[in-house]
Amino acid sequence: MANHKKDADLHSDENSDQELDRRTFMGTTGGLLAALASGGLAANSVQAHATGVHNSVDDVIRVGLVGCGGRGTGAATNALNVEPRVRIVAMGDLFMDRVENSRQNLLDGDHGDRIQVSEEMMFSGFDNYENVIKNCDVVILASTPHFRPQQIEKAVEEGVHVFAEKPIATDSIGVAKVRAACEKAKEKNLTVVSGLCYRYQKSKQETIDRIHDGSIGDIINLQCTYNTGELWYNGRKDDWTDMEYQIRNWYYYNWLSGDHITEQSIHSIDKIMWAMKDVPPKKCTASGGRSRRTEEKWGDIYDHFNCVFEWETGEKLFHSCRQWSGADGNVSDFVYGTRGTAAIQANKISGEVNWRYKGSGEDLDMYDAEWAELFKSFKGERPLINDGEYMCNSTLVSIMGRMSAYTGKSLTWEQVSGSQLDLCPPSYEFGAAPEVVIPKPGSTEFI
Repeated sequence: MANHKKDADLHSDENSDQELDRRTFMGTTGGLLAALASGGLAANSVQAHATGVHNSVDDVIRVGLVGCGGRGTGAATNALNVEPRVRIVAMGDLFMDRVENSRQNLLDGDHGDRIQVSEEMMFSGFDNYENVIKNCDVVILASTPHFRPQQIEKAVEEGVHVFAEKPIATDSIGVAKVRAACEKAKEKNLTVVSGLCYRYQKSKQETIDRIHDGSIGDIINLQCTYNTGELWYNGRKDDWTDMEYQIRNWYYYNWLSGDHITEQSIHSIDKIMWAMKDVPPKKCTASGGRSRRTEEKWGDIYDHFNCVFEWETGEKLFHSCRQWSGADGNVSDFVYGTRGTAAIQANKISGEVNWRYKGSGEDLDMYDAEWAELFKSFKGERPLINDGEYMCNSTLVSIMGRMSAYTGKSLTWEQVSGSQLDLCPPSYEFGAAPEVVIPKPGSTEFI
């Protein structure tokens, strides 16, 4: 899984009046603390019993990890980096070998003394996330993207704060479920932080601020590119069922990853959406295909996309992405205005205004920065963070591009947001897997 990073809005709103109504879901008074000390609540999430209580400086923050690949292990490390009270207490993945490997990597890391995951708190199988969520205060959701909607729904239901990796779904129905869950999170005062990392990077925040303050004038058009090489592949083992094989190679199956335009290039799309103040485009016309990924082992996803997104106000985004080994790489995004150009990835403005972000020397790495802000929100030291709206919209824009390319049709925002395409398999069990059907523009129908 791609090991992407995050950006941080270092806004702090300290107020002593907030002390009595902080959402901490970790500690409480008298009897509950005694119960915790005795282990009486070991099988239940503390937050389910301790809503709206004061969090003292001595409270432990119990973090659970769902999805024990590189990104999940990295996110757990970032949480440990910025908050000394964090303890990793529960871990889950579809496969126990991944839980064991991740746990060992964390134990061998800089914060090994704060990895407190007993064998009883290591979970596998399709319900692993339920068990992790029931035993933590903050949950990291970094597993295969297809499973994110059900995981976010469960976390909000249980009153657990959420760090959700991108993308948050692989179809429009999943996006709608996450959107509804994030609204419920607001009602429960739960923090929801997105893995769309650049929103938490200081240099990107400063660059976007200059776009919004008129430094490049009115936006005319936009361009973003995410061209990379090919990724990993796990060869098949004799004892794997078809379902296990697909999930262990999840990147190459649309139902699991959403294709690389959604799983990877969403970062570029999200930066453009941010520049456009998160107003979604009205229309997309796209193309794509498989020029390198022609073998059966590459599942059903494409290896390149080219999209034109159009806004109601006339702006167009020209977006391209590909995963070809041996070809030139390029990750960049530009906003062209009446007074100049913003190069978002390069953190600079050129034209009537010439500016480049140079940093203060104190900027947090964006992986760490998003966790610093999550914990400020969690402890009531800043306004509640709920990234639900933009993480849903950016995911849906990426799905819009994918569906337009798959079908060969120009699609509107309304069509895609109302799509009834359901990528869920008939059942979740290690047996038969969904049929692999490679999309053919002009033949694949829009649903």
